[in-house]
Amino acid sequence: MRKLAGIISLALGLVLLAAACGGGEEVPPAATATAAPTEGPSFSAVVTGKIAFTSDRDGNHEVYVMNADGSGQTRLTDNPAADTLPAWSPDGSRIAFYSDRDGNYEVYVMNADGFGQTRLTDNPAADALPAWSPDGSRIAFTSDRDGNPEVYVMNADGSGQTRLTNDPATDAFPAWSPDGSRIAFTSDRDGNTEIYVMNADGSGQTRLTNNPADDVFPAWSPDGSRITFESDHDGNPEVYVMNADGSGQTRLTNDPATDAFPAWSPDGSRIAFTSDRDGNPEVYVMNADGSGQTNLTSDPATDAFPAWSPAR
Repeated sequence: MRKLAGIISLALGLVLLAAACGGGEEVPPAATATAAPTEGPSFSAVVTGKIAFTSDRDGNHEVYVMNADGSGQTRLTDNPAADTLPAWSPDGSRIAFYSDRDGNYEVYVMNADGFGQTRLTDNPAADALPAWSPDGSRIAFTSDRDGNPEVYVMNADGSGQTRLTNDPATDAFPAWSPDGSRIAFTSDRDGNTEIYVMNADGSGQTRLTNNPADDVFPAWSPDGSRITFESDHDGNPEVYVMNADGSGQTRLTNDPATDAFPAWSPDGSRIAFTSDRDGNPEVYVMNADGSGQTNLTSDPATDAFPAWSPAR
């Protein structure tokens, strides 16, 4: 049975979340920006939108945002605790994340500019890994409040918290299908970590991958036809893609380093991901077929967990 911090470590291959203590009142987002990378993405199409991500470049893990070409990198949170794993609301107006600023991991939400930071969960256990429903009315998340990590769902204001999975193994990393009818998630209930899918009410839990290695962190394509994920079944963590029924599993990255945490662009043409191929974790982007892999961040700290804003 893995604790949530262990799940994060498993998926990325590095311990990204420091066990920071502290709290305090919300402070306005810092006006911190860094220069764009010297080389832009090699795409024929114009790269648009925003990418939120986590970085510890300022001494602890905070949520940042940047333009989809890597420019305009700006810090949104400023807290001595760890703020991490951002998730955009479907209308792009808010960002959910989780933080241990109040003594243990809880799910928070803030406006897209970093203001209005509000705690949604309040439990002595760890609540983490939020994911919005496509209509913005609900947030799925992972909690170990019942003794081991399970997938839960709540209304977007934090009310109506309900458990969807109930297994002695670890169920984590929920991801909604674009039509809101299904939730993909990760579970090790069959002896190793695989991608599963269930109906949005928790029924019909079905395994999509079946590999002796770890398959984790699913993300649906915007049209719902494909799921990208991270797997180490070729010897080290790489980004893969498969059809929504689990068929056609294809590797997109092939690097001796760790490639992890994929996230689709709103038009489905590109995938952002985390890689430490240049010596430390950075945010990269590639075309949906794996070509054109390009570094968006370049910092000696850890930049990870990219989340692409929806089209607005």
